[in-house]
Amino acid sequence: MLILPIKKKWYDMILSGEKKEEYREIKPYYMSRFCGMCRAESHEIRFRNGYSTQSPSFVARCMIEQGYGKPEWGAEEGKRYYILKILEVIK
Repeated sequence: MLILPIKKKWYDMILSGEKKEEYREIKPYYMSRFCGMCRAESHEIRFRNGYSTQSPSFVARCMIEQGYGKPEWGAEEGKRYYILKILEVIK
């Protein structure tokens, strides 16, 4: 399962249901991780608030696509990202 670190602000907003997308830059690092995941099917991804295995985390079912994100959710205006659309927080 793919594990991605996430800042506390965004972590809390996703858990509350306020934020429905998470963004990652289109770079070779993420290209290698999302390779084959940008299709119609959903994937389970663990979001971790920190880097320690003891950090709080949750699993979400996500669809991955490329596009422009929302500035109020942390995206830079006019910049393309991998968009992880949060369909459901599982645990």
